[in-house]
Amino acid sequence: MSVAVPQQLAQLRRRLTWWYAATLSLILLLLGGGLYVVIHSQLSHQLDISLGDATKELVRAARIREQEAAGAQGAVVDAVEELHIPERTLYLLDSTGTPIKPSRASGWIRSAAQRAALGTPVNVEADARHDHTLSLHAERFKLKSGQTLVAVAVADQVELSERYAALIAAFGGAALAAIVLLAAGGYFLVQKSTAPVERSMEYTRRFMADAAHELRTPIAVLRTKAEVALQEVRSSESYVTALRGMGHEAQRLGRVVDDLLMLARADAGERPVERARFYLDDVVLDATLSMHTLAQAAGVTLLVDEFEETPVTGDAALARELVVVLVDNAVKFTPSGGSVRVAILSEPQPTVTIEDTGRGIPAEQMPHVFERFYRGDASRPRQGGAGLGLAIAQWIAMVHDARLTLVSDPSVRPGTKATVVFHRAADIVAT
Repeated sequence: MSVAVPQQLAQLRRRLTWWYAATLSLILLLLGGGLYVVIHSQLSHQLDISLGDATKELVRAARIREQEAAGAQGAVVDAVEELHIPERTLYLLDSTGTPIKPSRASGWIRSAAQRAALGTPVNVEADARHDHTLSLHAERFKLKSGQTLVAVAVADQVELSERYAALIAAFGGAALAAIVLLAAGGYFLVQKSTAPVERSMEYTRRFMADAAHELRTPIAVLRTKAEVALQEVRSSESYVTALRGMGHEAQRLGRVVDDLLMLARADAGERPVERARFYLDDVVLDATLSMHTLAQAAGVTLLVDEFEETPVTGDAALARELVVVLVDNAVKFTPSGGSVRVAILSEPQPTVTIEDTGRGIPAEQMPHVFERFYRGDASRPRQGGAGLGLAIAQWIAMVHDARLTLVSDPSVRPGTKATVVFHRAADIVAT
């Protein structure tokens, strides 16, 4: 499973990155297509306007030249010949489509001139050689003499093609760069976004393995004791001893299951947390009193140094469990003849401190003490614990917006000090 998880995450990262890149590519494709249509329409419209302006210039030149020539034969033709507009080819034809200037014109130009002579301006596109497309604009006009002529302007759309090519090249280069950058950035973001999933999967795998290990041991002991007890007939005292041992393992198994259930419900948000006013000193004293028997059996002195009336808001049952966990840990890891001291202070904030004279926690283990199933010393006896107590204590502190800290430095002095700082309960105003 440890090999399959990274492979699955790697596949997930690749798929997410591919989807990011594919989605952006589709967006860019649609955006590019839309821009192309809009820009093509604008450029075509500008070309039509340019051709219309060219024909107007041709009409104006013809009329001016007619006036200057004072009706001299050939004056109109001469006037038109003097007009040159860059990248535009100009034609002057009569109403029958016969070219005047120049003397020859293609059939499609003459046909367009004949249609324009009927009164409506004509715009036509035609394919030329070498994959060129020509655009034509034709308008009818009359000279003062009453003669009807047609002015025609033709342009090669190669200038539009050049503009399109430049536009497509620029947009394509920018789009390609954007896709490459998105692929790199997307993979980085995918790694960041899947990191919590990877940690969660690894945590779940380790949690399941540790839980199975913790449950397997008492179950194996129970099965072994039962099998040994049933192998042959024994005295009643032997059966009682076997049953007591099985009961002890069953209790341990039950504690592990209860702790796992609490953590599972906490993770799922199914453990309701009450928000009621209670006195922290009463809860701590009750929890400490319940731990006296355990402390006496371990040869540890359990003392309440000082306590003050300390109202807080929260779940009294969970607060009691928090104190029980911390006192239980302190007693377990304090050698016989040592002591555990508990104090409850109300100022400046409601605070519970539990200090023992045990071996302490090495600095390299301190970052891991709140991890589930963590034990700093694998060779240390289990002492009935499964490594879930501090994880539960941390969760209880978190849901109460309290701050739980452990301070220990065996190199300076033995022992560990646990401190829990609660928020003060809001004062109740009488009405």
